[in-house]
Amino acid sequence: MASIFKKQQYVTDPKTGKRVLSKTRKWYGRYRDADGTEHRVPLSTDKRISQRLLDDIMEQVERQRCGVVDEVVVEMQKSLTDHINDFECHLRAKNDSEYHIRTTINMIKKVAAERKWKDLRNLKASELEAFLTKLRNERHLSIERCNHYVRAFKTFAHWLMDNDRINKDPFRKIKVLNASTDQRHQRRPLSMEEFTHLVSTASSGPPIQGFSGQDRTMLYYIAAWTGLRRKELGSLTRNHIFLDAPVPYLTVPAAYSKRKRNDIIYLHEGLVGLLKNWLEKKSPDPNALLFSMVEETGGVDRKTSKMIRMDMEAARNCWIAESPSPEEEEKRIASDFLKYQDSQGHFADFHGLRHTFITNLSLCGISPKVAQTLARHSDIKLTMNIYTHMNAQAQINAINTLPSPDQKPKEDSGK
Repeated sequence: MASIFKKQQYVTDPKTGKRVLSKTRKWYGRYRDADGTEHRVPLSTDKRISQRLLDDIMEQVERQRCGVVDEVVVEMQKSLTDHINDFECHLRAKNDSEYHIRTTINMIKKVAAERKWKDLRNLKASELEAFLTKLRNERHLSIERCNHYVRAFKTFAHWLMDNDRINKDPFRKIKVLNASTDQRHQRRPLSMEEFTHLVSTASSGPPIQGFSGQDRTMLYYIAAWTGLRRKELGSLTRNHIFLDAPVPYLTVPAAYSKRKRNDIIYLHEGLVGLLKNWLEKKSPDPNALLFSMVEETGGVDRKTSKMIRMDMEAARNCWIAESPSPEEEEKRIASDFLKYQDSQGHFADFHGLRHTFITNLSLCGISPKVAQTLARHSDIKLTMNIYTHMNAQAQINAINTLPSPDQKPKEDSGK
């Protein structure tokens, strides 16, 4: 027989300071499920509401006894940990990257632990928003980082709905914020002059992060002339490079391509020559990684941003030391040339080489659609607005290609 009751507990009397027996403010429900197992669940501080809640539970129990099973009700009784574990299995079945799975699950678990969520009934948009506000205000996380949490929970909620675990998305009204208003790590491309100084210094430099100067130089060349990402570069072997083909190219396996496709990257003829000379000195093993720098591809995890930062610092110091006069030296010290982080706070980190590749396509007059294809972007806005950088000189050059406003009309030779 189902019933509601108040728990008894010992509390300290504020007047006497003695421990006295008292009843809880909240009502609890006692009932047996369809299998005969007894349960005691917290309800409400209002007796009438508590009775209605218990009646709803007993209605579901009776439906189960009659063979009418509501899948959502069954799933709601499971712990949130069980659902998160099932969601992780779903992501693995989709063949998502290990990094994506790990970060997504960790974000969900972090919020659940912070807000003390135990089951699906605890999922509330207001509590997620409070957590994100705390991240921004107290822990000073960027809007883009907070948006990752929003996307993780929206994906989780959609999966719960698709699998009949909840009836509606509790986070449907939460929107991602405009990350452009709070960019913490804006990147910049390298000019050709900066890149030339970078590779010249790196080629004769000492080993950094386990890479020789020659290997770092080749890594920079490939990144800046193909736009390959760090993990894609870290997956390359001799089996992926075809320099003797009519049109030389390399391939990126779908397992390591960001868009999960087998990509073909055509190579510049100048890069082909550099690659041939470099590969002559490398291991002949066709399956050996050319750049062992990403753990996910079977290599050793290396900090490529630290690598390029150290090479840029060395290149800048050499460039300043080569100043022909004290005045020129002061001018070079005050400039942003070869700075890892310039005066505007923009970084020329390793991923900045991809920005360099895409920006150079635009500077060479390549059409936006072709640039998008070569960048392997699904959205042309990403190619044009994020990865294409136009400095003042590029804008001046573009303006000067327009016809002069004061030019005179040509005389008619027939008159």
